[in-house]
Amino acid sequence: MITDFFKQLRQHLLTGVSYAIPFVACGGILIAAALAFAPSNPESHAPDPSTVPALMFLLKIGVLSFKLMLPILAAYIAYSIAGKPGLVPGAIGGFLCNDLRVLAFFPQPGEKELSAGFLGAIVAGLLAGYLVALIKKVPTHRLIKPVMPILIIPIVSSLIVSATMILLLGPPIVDLMDWLTVHLKEMQTGNAILLAAVIGAMIAFDMGGPVNKVAFFFSAGLIAKGNFLPMGACAVAICTPPLGMGLATLLSRRLWSEEERDSGLAALGMGTIGITEGAIPFAAADPLRVIPCLMAGSMVGAVIAMLARVGNHAPHGGPIVLPVIDNRMMYVVAIIAGTVTTALLINLLKSFSKRKGAPEELA
Repeated sequence: MITDFFKQLRQHLLTGVSYAIPFVACGGILIAAALAFAPSNPESHAPDPSTVPALMFLLKIGVLSFKLMLPILAAYIAYSIAGKPGLVPGAIGGFLCNDLRVLAFFPQPGEKELSAGFLGAIVAGLLAGYLVALIKKVPTHRLIKPVMPILIIPIVSSLIVSATMILLLGPPIVDLMDWLTVHLKEMQTGNAILLAAVIGAMIAFDMGGPVNKVAFFFSAGLIAKGNFLPMGACAVAICTPPLGMGLATLLSRRLWSEEERDSGLAALGMGTIGITEGAIPFAAADPLRVIPCLMAGSMVGAVIAMLARVGNHAPHGGPIVLPVIDNRMMYVVAIIAGTVTTALLINLLKSFSKRKGAPEELA
């Protein structure tokens, strides 16, 4: 019974991922193009497309594609569980995960973003799907039954999912972010190696989500204070998840479906320009195996970078920032070490699962 439940759960996640992959690829490639051709900012030494309208257009469309990824992921997870009535509450719950502030459509000055990332979208999709499936079982009058799937279920379930995401998930995320920021500042004055390991783990944990953002903005904020080492570790950790997953699909092609191998090639492209989200399709489809491997690779790379005193003068990551890196040779070594660690670990786990007969095909 439990085994069947987890098999169905995996199938629901794979369905959501299969619809979300094109949004990840579109967003990653457009953002990569905008950053790759952007002139360097003289102050931050990072790619800055803001002075070129065409590049800003590419960047904004790419960001829009990433923002649409979360509602699509959540909507089709819910659709897999409960059919068409699950689409609306899933999409709304996933959209809220971009920013859980209930008044995000009218942001106040100084109000910080509250993102739940792709992990929040998975929760929203599952919540919407199982809620709608439950509501569908409620006995109703024959006159009301025809409007249930097109009117009553979407409205009721959307309100419940939205309220749950805003009232129950939002406050703990805010508290967690504040707690992580305080402890990162304490680590800065203590064990630098531990700080690098924590930064690496946080960057890879939710790939653009709230935990990732805390580590990134903490590291980027230290650049202005002349401390470039945390951003050096961060820059390595940013690119190793997509690079590691891309390398894994190349090293053992038999372990991956054709769709996953295509995603691997896209992930390699995104990794080279520091788009951590390139690993999300793999993590969303198989979070229990993929996320620990991503975190391990990023931690290895970040620690090597910190030990070698790799500094980064730009608030970005990946090989694209190599011109503004201190100790470039060890920066490359750290990226390779983290990438190989992730690739070998995930292929080892998938080989073990394949021998056990677990399903591996993408929906």
